Amino acid sequence: MSDPSSPDRTPDLGAIAGLAEAEAASQSLELFRRMAVARAFDEHVRRAQMAGEVRTLVYLGVGQEAVAAGLSMGAEGSWVLGQHRGHALYLSFGGRIERVIDELLGMPSGCCGGMGGSPPIHDFERGIVGHNGLIGDQVPVAVGMAMGGTNRPVVTVFGDGAAEEDYVLTSLGTAASRRLPILFVCEDNDLSVLTPTRDRRTWKLAEVARGFGMEAVDIADDPWLVAHWTTALMDRLPAVINVRTCREYWHVGTGSDGPGEWNRYEMVKSRLAAMGLGDESRRIEREAAQMVEARWTERLQIRSAS
Repeated sequence: MSDPSSPDRTPDLGAIAGLAEAEAASQSLELFRRMAVARAFDEHVRRAQMAGEVRTLVYLGVGQEAVAAGLSMGAEGSWVLGQHRGHALYLSFGGRIERVIDELLGMPSGCCGGMGGSPPIHDFERGIVGHNGLIGDQVPVAVGMAMGGTNRPVVTVFGDGAAEEDYVLTSLGTAASRRLPILFVCEDNDLSVLTPTRDRRTWKLAEVARGFGMEAVDIADDPWLVAHWTTALMDRLPAVINVRTCREYWHVGTGSDGPGEWNRYEMVKSRLAAMGLGDESRRIEREAAQMVEARWTERLQIRSAS
């Protein structure tokens, strides 16, 4: 497990007072809807693999949904290149749910013909590019896309373990030198498989990025805060957001890491209730679970009939 004694491992890192309360209710509820859909999806994937319906490789992002939701609210229309733990990113940026379900069910109609599992899920028509499984390889690919003169910004998401790969660090330097339109986002759950950051390195990603001459922030996974900084930095690219977050399940598969240092999903629900949006958030949560269940049932029936 990660180091709870670290002063940077707090749910309030970088907090801006009144940020959530200043947001329009419709925007806050949409933010939560994206979190709820992603969480319902990954919880269903977990149950499906445990029941033997899914036999392929799965990486679950339960506990980290707020990062993808906040990013998608602030970087709509961007190319997005995610990591192996990418279901929430795919869904939050508008990926077609039936294609990722089919992929996990091993169907030819899946994102990668049913042969890749969680890492390479993509929806090119929606600007979502998958990951091939080599840690952090999507980062230099994203830099190449940005160098190629894409007509929209590029967002690439990676983990704190991937941040230590040489090609990730040189990608930061290349983007800074060429002033590329790219946002680097580190989902920092403080674990590289099972090894905490304190046992791997002494430097911080945001400080390294600033050394390259880029703007960088180090924040907790409050979705309003993630959306705020994403929006602010999209006009000042290249830039880096390091987001402290907590995973609830193993690096790969369905086992539990035990309780995280905080539960952002429950914290967001409590914040919405305090803002007078409790009834709406509960409705959204129910509808998200029902939608995911209905889509899985539909795709299972199609697989059985084929």
